[in-house]
Amino acid sequence: MKRSLDWRNLQFFLAVARSGSLSEAGRLLGVDHATVGRHIVALEASVGKTLFERHLRGYALTRYGQDLLTTAEAMDREATRVAQASSPAHGLTGTVRINALEGFASFFLASRIGSLLVDNPALTIEILTIQQIVALSRRQADIAITVTPSEDDRFVCEKLTPYYLCVYATRSYLDREKPIKKPEDFSSHLFSGYVDEMIFMRELDYLGHLGVSRKMVRIQNSSVQAQMEAACSGLCMAVLPTFVAATRPELIAVLPQQVRLERHYWLITRVEEQTSVRISQLCHFIRNEVQKGEKLFRV
Repeated sequence: MKRSLDWRNLQFFLAVARSGSLSEAGRLLGVDHATVGRHIVALEASVGKTLFERHLRGYALTRYGQDLLTTAEAMDREATRVAQASSPAHGLTGTVRINALEGFASFFLASRIGSLLVDNPALTIEILTIQQIVALSRRQADIAITVTPSEDDRFVCEKLTPYYLCVYATRSYLDREKPIKKPEDFSSHLFSGYVDEMIFMRELDYLGHLGVSRKMVRIQNSSVQAQMEAACSGLCMAVLPTFVAATRPELIAVLPQQVRLERHYWLITRVEEQTSVRISQLCHFIRNEVQKGEKLFRV
């Protein structure tokens, strides 16, 4: 290395490595993207190596960048531990990004996260609800809550809770359309569901499981909320988590004794984060909230 490392430069390096872009790193750090860029250039000059490959989709770590990331994250965890040990009254600090499926994030976690923030005034929580895999391996998120466990040994996967899904419709829809007396009758009814190419997990192909043709899924989108609203309008039916549908009393479960799908939420973190006080306490909080709300998921 040409000269000693500047810890401030390393903080900018971590932000870019985790977010994949200068603009997103700047947002996390409260500065503009040009400032982030200057710190990255300064860090690369100090180590005499190229740390990122620049491309249209953002910034990707080089091999040397990956090596430096391991060291920088260890330093960051230690700095966080020291800061929290010296100022315990202030609680957790910094930003934690949680990537969760929309149903869990919007209809369960978002309304409960407030108590954690009250106890930790220097902590910021980011919750992503996009319906695609956000790569923990590329530091796009710190914690993931999804329906598919990872087989990658870089991650720790923990089963949070089972949950259930049923087919829902309004009374006006059921009175107007063909009667449904058995599961096979679903095939002639209109559904709202996911956009075809966005069914990125087999576990999310609920309608395929029921034998409903994609041609009958004529209202397609990436949002559970939007699918539920379409069903609430009386236009169609939708497969929804029972704890989500419970928020709309106009929805009626159709053949719930015969058609009841079971899925599981998984909590996923990176192996190297197991010693992080911030991540450990966030996971502990999520586990406790799920345990307290267990009945919601088992309706």
